[in-house]
Amino acid sequence: MREIVFDTETTGFDFKSGDRLVEIGCVELVNRVETGRTFHAYFHPERGMPAEAQAVHGLTDAFLSDKPLFAHRIADLLAFVGDDTPLVAHNATFDFGFLNGEIARCGHPEVCLSRMIDTLQIARTRHPGAKHSLDALCNRFGVDRSHRVQHGALLDAQLLAQVYVELMGGRQIGLGLVSSNVAALAAGAAHRIAPPRTVRPARHFAASAGDLARHAAFMKGIVDPIWGAEASG
Repeated sequence: MREIVFDTETTGFDFKSGDRLVEIGCVELVNRVETGRTFHAYFHPERGMPAEAQAVHGLTDAFLSDKPLFAHRIADLLAFVGDDTPLVAHNATFDFGFLNGEIARCGHPEVCLSRMIDTLQIARTRHPGAKHSLDALCNRFGVDRSHRVQHGALLDAQLLAQVYVELMGGRQIGLGLVSSNVAALAAGAAHRIAPPRTVRPARHFAASAGDLARHAAFMKGIVDPIWGAEASG
């Protein structure tokens, strides 16, 4: 099963209000295992970068000034994500809003929302009442984020890929499968003749006369024993 985990960086919160996509990072999973294939690109937003957004991801107007327009990389991006591959994102409605906004702006059909997998919703369902930010989930699952100083689309997608695998049950894929070598060893072991074992005779334990006398004396000292009441009833 192929899945794409992705993250975006933008100039703000609302594509419809004029904000634009400036970075996207995608990580390929097959059977919930990273393949090493990624897609990463920066885009010129055709507008200025607000200081609030720059403080989050560190992408400046000067850095983005020579980057391609989204329209110039859309074919490469769509080829990577495919036509029906599930797309995983954290707070996916936000990322899909910008992704589809840019795609539609280029005159292409939008990505179907049925492909959307939202790790934020999964985390809220499985861990109600806990913190569900990417940082908090990394802490919960022991994912190393020490190199995450600022938001970055590819880095965050790589972290989210690990978090997603843990949210879906961890790396348990293939534990029920036995390799042919292991199976052969097990079969051989089953047919080996075990060496003879020395069986010791069973030990018999009995109370001594002194133990029995002390027990009888103790029982006589119990006042109004419950077993006496049952016997008399």
